[in-house]
Amino acid sequence: MSFTVAIDGPAASGKGTISRAIAQHFGFAHLDTGLLYRAVGKKALALGDGPEIAVQIARELTAEDLNSDDLRTAEVAVAASKVASIPEVRSALVDFQKTFAKQQGGAILDGRDIGTVICPNAEVKLFVIANAKVRARRRYKELSEKGEKITELQVLNDIQARDARDAGRDTAPMVAAPDALVLDTSEMSIAQAIAAALAAIEGKLSLTANGLD
Repeated sequence: MSFTVAIDGPAASGKGTISRAIAQHFGFAHLDTGLLYRAVGKKALALGDGPEIAVQIARELTAEDLNSDDLRTAEVAVAASKVASIPEVRSALVDFQKTFAKQQGGAILDGRDIGTVICPNAEVKLFVIANAKVRARRRYKELSEKGEKITELQVLNDIQARDARDAGRDTAPMVAAPDALVLDTSEMSIAQAIAAALAAIEGKLSLTANGLD
């Protein structure tokens, strides 16, 4: 069975946590597409931040590049957002994502443009959001626990700048698909957010199994 779940939303909205929980619950394959851009961004920091260099890195990216332990630093997050705004970088990574989404057994992909560009025909689309201050608090806690020296205000500024870049880019901007379920996790616990997402997916799976969709 091929069944695709597309989850989009801004940084620290909870989409990654929700995606991993859903993948485990249903046995779906999971791809955090942000890691693709983080991997490109990380290499660009070392090799140079010119567009041509970023495009070449994207074309040569391998699955092994996604396993690096330092892809989730604040510095890499900023670099990822910058390279993601380069149309040629996005184009180079599209095929990888589309192939992943079609695998048998079900797949869930989370990112910024999954429901609008990568998987416009996904059976389920979620757009996960949360207040910027709430997201900054979450990300600050995560980074602090990893030993990063950064203030919550710096995290908030980074998140707001990244939101603006992601939503304002000309190619594949971050926006909810017209048929996406918008899930605001600002006042939700992790368990509540996961439960809401599971309910939406289970409903669609039931319709699909009964041939009603």
